[in-house]
Amino acid sequence: MLDDFLVRAALAGLGVGLAAGPLGCFVVWRRMAYFGDATAHAAILGVALALFFNVSVFAGVLVISILVASLVSTLSGRGLGIDTVLGVLAHSALAVGLVAVSFLEGVRVDLMTYLFGDILAVSRIDVLLVWLGGAGVIGLLMWRWSALLIATLSPDLAQAGGIQPEREQLVLTLALAIVVAVAIKVVGALLIAAMLIIPAAAARPLAQTPGRMALIASAIGGLSALGGLGAAWQFDTPAGPTIVCAAALIFALSAGIGMMRHRLG
Repeated sequence: MLDDFLVRAALAGLGVGLAAGPLGCFVVWRRMAYFGDATAHAAILGVALALFFNVSVFAGVLVISILVASLVSTLSGRGLGIDTVLGVLAHSALAVGLVAVSFLEGVRVDLMTYLFGDILAVSRIDVLLVWLGGAGVIGLLMWRWSALLIATLSPDLAQAGGIQPEREQLVLTLALAIVVAVAIKVVGALLIAAMLIIPAAAARPLAQTPGRMALIASAIGGLSALGGLGAAWQFDTPAGPTIVCAAALIFALSAGIGMMRHRLG
């Protein structure tokens, strides 16, 4: 069955969507949208280094994503504005990565694949990495769910309860790096943040509790991936951007439902 490229694409998109949804809830709750954007943009630098040292692209992207996310967390606590730090790192990492790719000799690199994704070209190994990474992220969030939620709602309350907010931030940093590493082949570095934010934002009007919001966001992420892939196949459009468009459409419908509930309530 995995010999069919469309089946592999569907499985890869579904795996990314299911994992990105719950993680995206924490990104939305903590207002870390630019944090995810900076980490995703740094993925291009990871691609360049992986190709230069002839190692797995997944490994290169994962290492650079962790380093950049950790660097953002460190610098933001040293008197620098978090928006400034994120702006500098996001654009600098992307620019350095693009320049570094141009210096690679003897290696043909299709930058569009890594910028906007090429889900139709995923291999069996890519699908395996997506699902292993996605399962790891979901397992990590389930394991630290209560601590992450308390640290998100009130760092002071978390410390009073013996929870270290810095450790929970590290957990989110690791989870974010894993999602970026597995999603770059599916939706590309420029669209990863959208798959984190849009399903979570779409789930907010439909849920009354954090747990339900995470579950709904996961479902919306998976539905967006499958629906976008189907639309891309039907209308011959780029798969990665079409997946994000599907997520945006679901968000619009969700926002409309939320507005109607508000008026009727």
